[in-house]
Amino acid sequence: MSVLPEVVVGPRLVLRRWRVRDMEILRDAIQESIDHLRPWMSWIEFEPLSDREREALIRTWGKDWIAGEEVVFGAFFGDQVVGGCGFHRRAGPNTLEIGYWVHVDHLRKGYATEMARILTSAAFTVPGIERVEIHHDKANTRSGAIPEALGFNLDGESQVKPHAPATIGIDVAWSMSKRRWQSINTTLDG
Repeated sequence: MSVLPEVVVGPRLVLRRWRVRDMEILRDAIQESIDHLRPWMSWIEFEPLSDREREALIRTWGKDWIAGEEVVFGAFFGDQVVGGCGFHRRAGPNTLEIGYWVHVDHLRKGYATEMARILTSAAFTVPGIERVEIHHDKANTRSGAIPEALGFNLDGESQVKPHAPATIGIDVAWSMSKRRWQSINTTLDG
């Protein structure tokens, strides 16, 4: 399995793998945003993690990255944490799924869209990746606006178990092929 990128640089943001030395800034970013994230993110139910648990989690992310399975990034504007994102291999060997969240103090500044855009471009530099997916609960319309704005194809909806308090259990799936992404970006660049 191909190793996924460790750092991705965009116009404003630097996405880089979380490291153990980032434990405090990750903890603070999540705690400051917990009320904003709780309705949508299933992983927030485990917060607050102890320092030992968070260190173990970051180490697990590192092992997953080394194995080429997934990568979890912090999203930074200068030295500020503006959120987090990542690549996940949930849909087969030729596909990466993108996930993202934004710190409550950095909402409505286009950071989630930038994360998704630069992650999509980075995904298609990974050998063998031909498809990128974004999934969100139908009730999370803000998250759904991102793949739509980037030109992703709406693949459909499926019934799933609600995973967080505000979710309704309808997974909305979006996808982008490598060929289409290259075509869109050639058009934008030209």
